[in-house]
Amino acid sequence: MSKISVVLVEDHDLSRIGLCAALKQYEDVEVIDNAANGKDGLKKIQTHQPDIALIDIGLPDIDGIEVTQELKQYQTNNSDFKTKILMLTMHDSEESVIAAFAAGADSYSLKDVSMENLVQAIRNTHEGNAWIDPAIARIVLQQARSSQVTSTPENPPSPEVSEEDNTQAITALTEEDKQLIETYPLTDRELDVLELIVAGCSNAEISEKLYITVGTVKTHVCHILSKLCADDRTQAAVRALRAGLVK
Repeated sequence: MSKISVVLVEDHDLSRIGLCAALKQYEDVEVIDNAANGKDGLKKIQTHQPDIALIDIGLPDIDGIEVTQELKQYQTNNSDFKTKILMLTMHDSEESVIAAFAAGADSYSLKDVSMENLVQAIRNTHEGNAWIDPAIARIVLQQARSSQVTSTPENPPSPEVSEEDNTQAITALTEEDKQLIETYPLTDRELDVLELIVAGCSNAEISEKLYITVGTVKTHVCHILSKLCADDRTQAAVRALRAGLVK
């Protein structure tokens, strides 16, 4: 069985050593290297090109936000770079969650997640499915709805940038996105599937929860991506959260 290769970037020695040891207990996951800071982690990820880069948001030199942004830019210039990014954030404060979500990672999790859920997040991310910690999804949804309330057509929302970390926060939908959703509304079943996508469920898990076949799930996912003009499940989740399509 092929193992999912992982490079872990975590500055706290005990946490890093503990995670490496814990992940060794899973036969389908292999930590091939680790780093204690962002710059070293960035180099090791680019060198090893693992299946998954597990990156802590709070790093001592360049934080996980910048590492993620650098890797996404590197991926744009190197089409053979296929590493997916699972971002770990310590706190569930709105500021840190929005910063992590806006960084562009493939999946997002709080650091106090159980090992079983973390490994499931790694597996789902490796399969190409976005895994978003429910706590993070709720916070982003609240922020998106707040942005919609405060914005008007005359004064459309603009990206909010923090002077301290220069990261972009998620804002409400553009008028073009709103028109798109109004023109191609999602069915009730597609909304059910979309809510589970935002919760980080795989196709198999959605199938089990909704009592439909995996093939039917794939069909619904295809329709959702098409209607939202999304390239992948992560982008669909972002647009769903911005539009308040999930409850």
